[in-house]
Amino acid sequence: MKNPTNRLSESLREAIEEEIATGKLGPGTHLDEVELANRFGVSRTPIREALILLQSEGLVDKRLRKGSVVIQVSPAKLMEMFEVMAELEAMCARLAVRRSQPLDIAALEVAHEECRGAVLSSDTDAYFYANERFHFALYAASHNNFLSEQSAQLQRRLRPYRRLQLRVRNRLQRSFAEHQLIIDALKAGDLESAVENVRNHVVVQGERFADLVASMEQRATHVGST
Repeated sequence: MKNPTNRLSESLREAIEEEIATGKLGPGTHLDEVELANRFGVSRTPIREALILLQSEGLVDKRLRKGSVVIQVSPAKLMEMFEVMAELEAMCARLAVRRSQPLDIAALEVAHEECRGAVLSSDTDAYFYANERFHFALYAASHNNFLSEQSAQLQRRLRPYRRLQLRVRNRLQRSFAEHQLIIDALKAGDLESAVENVRNHVVVQGERFADLVASMEQRATHVGST
């Protein structure tokens, strides 16, 4: 059983991670322990422990004389991270074709329907969370715990950027259509199609990458002006 201090640190980690993912705490933002402690109504100790957890996830960096800051990822590194993410999820798809059970496909379809509702209401925030559930369901369908853990870890590092992608024009509709292709391939047991559709869904290149970088620059300008 986790002790109360560990549970509080984990809860604070999730809250701060969510603010990073939503852009409330943008890249380069200094994370002041006193300010965070006052805002969350806790002592500095669980805040410090939460920041250490975020540092281990690659979302926060500890810098000399500056303390903890939200990591700012260069476009080149971001491209590399999405390439690795695409291959990890493609591997999940490959295993899911061989190992998934009806309940796994059902979980994907439930998340897919939640995505449909978000598309119809043009709610990018709702789509973001439903999309996460879709991808976590894909990891689970691989029935490989280590692969699921590694995929989830990198997914957490990419959360702020995956969220930004959804704000690009027509991305919600395209993402939803890509989910359908993935589900269809898994249900048909089509390994090649499942792997290729997942890879294409995740990897960010060409016009999509240019749009993402433009969104990053726009957010950085907004954060810098506030």
